[in-house]
Amino acid sequence: MSWLDAGAILGGFVAGLLSGTIGIGGGLAFVPILTIAFRTTQIVAQGTSLAAIVPTAVVGGVTHIRQGNVDRDAAVWTGLGGVGGAVAGALIAVHVAGPLLARIFGALLIVSAAVMWRRAGAAEAPSSPPTKADL
Repeated sequence: MSWLDAGAILGGFVAGLLSGTIGIGGGLAFVPILTIAFRTTQIVAQGTSLAAIVPTAVVGGVTHIRQGNVDRDAAVWTGLGGVGGAVAGALIAVHVAGPLLARIFGALLIVSAAVMWRRAGAAEAPSSPPTKADL
């Protein structure tokens, strides 16, 4: 095993830990780890991340299902939409320059962080997801 392999395992552990703990998609951790630490291109990082996320998401999802923390209807519907979106996004991504993809990804992280930071400072979040009546 090389230092690069050890770094990949550590990066995967960190991504899995964050995914299971705070519910991020592994790509939020995998893509920066791959592009910054391993100096891969943005498109290779995205593809590698998507392939690596499968086992991470399955284990985290099953754990949360066992704990009763999953709205199964929402999971099915968002999963179905996600499959179509992933196919379309992957087909688009291979035709977009890597630096532009990196900027789009970075902007998404910044906007998401700002919104979550603001909401966390507001009233305490509910312990369960909103129901249809709440919307």
